[in-house]
Amino acid sequence: MSSQILIPTIIVGVIAIVLIIIACVKGGNLHIEGLKAGGSLFIEVLPLLIFAFIIAGTLPLLIPTDIISSWLGADSGIRGVFVGSAIGGFMPGGPFSAMPIAAGFLQLGAGIGTMVAFMTSWSLWAITRLPLEIGLLGWRFTVIRLACTFIFPIIAGLLANLLFSKVSVA
Repeated sequence: MSSQILIPTIIVGVIAIVLIIIACVKGGNLHIEGLKAGGSLFIEVLPLLIFAFIIAGTLPLLIPTDIISSWLGADSGIRGVFVGSAIGGFMPGGPFSAMPIAAGFLQLGAGIGTMVAFMTSWSLWAITRLPLEIGLLGWRFTVIRLACTFIFPIIAGLLANLLFSKVSVA
């Protein structure tokens, strides 16, 4: 296991153990219910995780690096920020699908600004969630939210390029 994932794994493991201990102390089989709920969520999310990691592992093998370099790489500039924003905004799924794909793009040589724009637009725009948002919160709220957040992925990507373009993250 790489040190990049080891520390977060230890932190999450410690939190899980502490919560199980607290649940045990509270009694009433809360720790068993918590473990069952966690196991159910694991079974539910496992297929998505498998497919997302297959995509993340396959992307670097299928997409020529010169295409990644010109469209998403550090030298792609503002075009890369716009492309990253568009891809992120249309990326379906939660963090279990988007983050492995972002990791795959980083391994391919995508620029820091492009990937910051990708993750920011995935978080803020979430085009695939719009029908649910409109249905639950109304179209007026959704339009206001999008209008207020529309520029942020682009600003974040440009800022990342400006401040961190020399930093290696892959």
